[in-house]
Amino acid sequence: MELWIMCGSFVLLLLLGVPVAFSIGLASVATVLAADLPMAIVFQKMVGGMQIFSFLAIPFFIFAGELMLHGGIAERIVVFANRLVGHVRGGLGMSNVVGCTLFGGVAGSPLADVSAMGSVMIPLMKREGYDADYAVNVTTHSALVGALMPTSHNLIIYVLATAGIAAVSVFNLILAALLPALLLTVANLIAAYGVAVKRGYPTNGAFPGWGLVFSALLAAMPGLLVIVIILGGILSGVFTATESAATAVCWALIVTGLVYRTLSWKGFLAACAKACKTTGVVLLLIGISAAFGYFLALYEVPQKTGEWLEQMSGNQAWLIFLWVNVLLFLLGTFLDMAATILICTPIFLPICMKAGMDPTQFGVVMLLNCALGLNTPPVGSTQFVGCAIGGVSVGQVMRSIAPFYGALLVTLLAATYIPALSLALPAWVGG
Repeated sequence: MELWIMCGSFVLLLLLGVPVAFSIGLASVATVLAADLPMAIVFQKMVGGMQIFSFLAIPFFIFAGELMLHGGIAERIVVFANRLVGHVRGGLGMSNVVGCTLFGGVAGSPLADVSAMGSVMIPLMKREGYDADYAVNVTTHSALVGALMPTSHNLIIYVLATAGIAAVSVFNLILAALLPALLLTVANLIAAYGVAVKRGYPTNGAFPGWGLVFSALLAAMPGLLVIVIILGGILSGVFTATESAATAVCWALIVTGLVYRTLSWKGFLAACAKACKTTGVVLLLIGISAAFGYFLALYEVPQKTGEWLEQMSGNQAWLIFLWVNVLLFLLGTFLDMAATILICTPIFLPICMKAGMDPTQFGVVMLLNCALGLNTPPVGSTQFVGCAIGGVSVGQVMRSIAPFYGALLVTLLAATYIPALSLALPAWVGG
């Protein structure tokens, strides 16, 4: 009965429009009252869930991304991407894909990527004759690569969500996400080019020459170096993942404040305010999800879900993985990315590990499913931001979304059924 009360109240509160964090917390309180347990359990689990030193990496990565967003790095990346691929048919769309991928690697946030790159590229593409729905779809889907990049705080959240279930290394997960991120970028380029050819979009002039491409790369390089610093620092043992996040903040301040000189005092304060707000939301989710996770374990939700999936799939691993992807996608359409990771990892990770999936590979699958949810109503935060910038309705964007959805689904299925895509790079570096 308590399990039905917990799940039923959680779903009901979400349907009523209550924010996710409060829905989780109130569902936990309802469960405590129904089970006649001490209310102190909820608060103990919340505080204990947030008192982990590794969580310091989250606010640092968030702050670094906000500094990059307000520091004018996007414009230099746009110039480089446009000079590199702008001469191809649908050149601005191709430039958008490359630019969003590069900025996603710097900011580590799909939402920041859409906000920064979309505000530059979507109006520009519309002025050059590109349809608004195409400009929005290219931007929002390319921005999802940011969820897989080394600066993504969602990587840290997943690693911490696996505590007590499996030992997942932050560095291994960062490496595991690189090849899927590259595959997603290539798939987005193919989708953008295919739609551009079908609609007859023009090229963006002739190729300017490798000299201008190289000069644009040098101008964008200080911002892009944050990826190299994080990977190189962890790989060489100079600093940990938490220290790398703090180093990313310092580098972002140096680049935007001293090298580019584009970070104003107003922009700095805006970055601080947004980072504090986002960090507060994420840590609240982490604390409340720790209490919710306690009740999930208490009432054996992972075991019961595993038994149900085994019955549905005939205990065939590939069918179990398919069902898990479907369930994660459905949950991701109305849950925030961090909430999906924190709630679903304790449920589905043991199931997939039992079926033979490595926990590091499952992390990549989880992040891709969450990214798919970011671009799907009713929540679809990146899609709503892109539509707002493009001045187009969500319904119009959804009507032409199929090629870009296809690119994301191909990457998701490849990450699910080809373990080497995620595990080859960590094994090569570690071996």
